[in-house]
Amino acid sequence: MINDLLGYNLKIYQDKSCFKYSIDSVLLAEFVNITDRCKNIIDLCTGNAPIPLILSTKFNKNIYGIEIQKNIYDMALESIKLNNIDNIKLLNLDVLNLNGYDNYFDIVTCNPPYFKYDKTSLINKNDSKAIARHEIKITLEDIIKKSSEILKYSGSLYLVHRNERFTEILELFKKYNFGLRKLQFVYDNIDSNSCFLLIEGKLNCKDDLKILKPLYIDKFLEDR
Repeated sequence: MINDLLGYNLKIYQDKSCFKYSIDSVLLAEFVNITDRCKNIIDLCTGNAPIPLILSTKFNKNIYGIEIQKNIYDMALESIKLNNIDNIKLLNLDVLNLNGYDNYFDIVTCNPPYFKYDKTSLINKNDSKAIARHEIKITLEDIIKKSSEILKYSGSLYLVHRNERFTEILELFKKYNFGLRKLQFVYDNIDSNSCFLLIEGKLNCKDDLKILKPLYIDKFLEDR
């Protein structure tokens, strides 16, 4: 089926049997800061490519998306064709097998699988949805490590993740030499607890943290 992509004058292919794009991806795309010097951007675990699609409407840059699941990759390709976008390149590949791009990208974005996985984990019986939600194929550390390899010096990594993984993100940023630069907590509404966070790390740079105002999803959607 074809859906509207939340006020961006874009259409996106989706399938009920697969994990659909979420507000998390939309907010991450809006969180990214892209300067004139930026040339190459990549979205890891891109799914049906909502982040590359949104970024393509805002910036005339070389945008890559990488997705391991072939059926979801195919949907993303169809969305790119449907919207007549020519600056997105998709790769049907395991992020861990992304070779030949060391020190190539100015920006990495990722809305990763949120939940850790082991043999006792309760996961969706649908393999496609399970891979999208659980760290079956890739872990948070894998993503941050690979980002440190493919980013240029002082390149930026933008993540959206659950709050309970915050301290782990900080530890991994330090391990792989990312300085903490920008942080924003997201809330369903003004009366709720924070539901997830947006974070930027800059490779080979010192911490210089800016904590942004809280972001309320209900207000964001009202303004679309």
